[in-house]
Amino acid sequence: MTGRRRPSSPRPYKRVATIIAVATAVCATALTAFGALPGSSEGSEKPVVVMTWAPEGTKATNVPGMPAMAKAYSRWINHHGGINGRELQVLTCNDHNDTVNAGRCARRALAHDVVAVVGSYSQHGRSFMSQLEAEGIPYIGGYGVTDEEFTSPLSYPVNGGVATLLAGNGRQLARSCQKVSLVRPDTLAGDQMPSLLDAGLTQARLRAAHDVRAAEDATEYTAQAQQALEGAGAIPALYGTARYGARAEGACVTAALGDRTDAFFDSFRRVQADKPRVRIASVLGSVQQSLVTRTGDKLEGASVTGWYPVASDPRWAPMRKVINDHAFGDNRIDPADPGVQTTWIAYTVLRKAVESLGSGDVTAQSVRRVLDGGIGEEGFDTGGLTPKLSWRYEDMLAVRGFPRITNAMVTYQEVRDGRLASVGKGFVNVARTLEQRPEED
Repeated sequence: MTGRRRPSSPRPYKRVATIIAVATAVCATALTAFGALPGSSEGSEKPVVVMTWAPEGTKATNVPGMPAMAKAYSRWINHHGGINGRELQVLTCNDHNDTVNAGRCARRALAHDVVAVVGSYSQHGRSFMSQLEAEGIPYIGGYGVTDEEFTSPLSYPVNGGVATLLAGNGRQLARSCQKVSLVRPDTLAGDQMPSLLDAGLTQARLRAAHDVRAAEDATEYTAQAQQALEGAGAIPALYGTARYGARAEGACVTAALGDRTDAFFDSFRRVQADKPRVRIASVLGSVQQSLVTRTGDKLEGASVTGWYPVASDPRWAPMRKVINDHAFGDNRIDPADPGVQTTWIAYTVLRKAVESLGSGDVTAQSVRRVLDGGIGEEGFDTGGLTPKLSWRYEDMLAVRGFPRITNAMVTYQEVRDGRLASVGKGFVNVARTLEQRPEED
């Protein structure tokens, strides 16, 4: 056949390559309109990797809400573009309330090159703090139960720990008590509690509390309840002579057993059934709203010392919104749990520290530098949930044994009509109480 040849169609692979090239160019143009293309060197930053740990599923203390709150916080912050465009990655770890696993959590943090450990709980500071110190990793917002949290230069506590709670509880009870029994765990952390409570009592010229030790993983505390009543003066002076329901004036019992405080008060109510009423008290963390609700009116009138405003305070509204929108019904997160609240405040500090770095590198060293230098003269603003926080040398208090305390504020609360309610207005500063704590024998 003769004549012009019909032009051949482009080969299929050339057509596909052309389509891919055009699509890529369109996508790049569209993404550039909203910033840089993900993965490019401009506008894309390395994620900020941190860790939160706490014990879960143990026979003693469990604080599952802290890592759960950390995860919800990361989902919220990443939903809104991260921190300065950087994704916040939160690793979690269960320290199982033992030294071996606490050390493992620290080693895992090191292995993942985290820039900080944030909003965590562990009673085993000796097992993890030295490892963090060796790598220069800051510990921001620990719960406040170990000496290391208030002695290590790499620890940045957001509250005054058990020290301020017990000293504040002593001052709170001094208003209406003449004799006080303290029921506390027979642990290293518990061994410091009597002198701290006594600091608040003796400032009001009251005698030191009667010290009642108890196993932190017991299921009943009948013997300790009996000892507490005797130490508070309710037995034997009034036993057998007072009418049921009468009050043993000036007799007070305070319990700080963490998760086991509920079990203690169950035993206490049984022992006290035919004896005069005594004033009961505790510290937040050992008593919180969930326990008050669960026990009905059994804790009515109890005095409670906390670190932060009551859970119903409007200053917690931002945290509650994050929980509602990003926790996806996770029932481990209780907005009234001081562990959850501490994690929220600790991540608030972390976010502000990273934001202050701008486009600079976010490393453990750079975060530490911001924390040590403070943000301006006023420190880190937590939305009124604490005083403005700062860990500069000049902000440290002269508290023997707790040189890293910078926030010695507590709040006084009381159980009224089944709810924890504020007593008085605002924060109470117990710095002077702690600074004048008498030497231990």
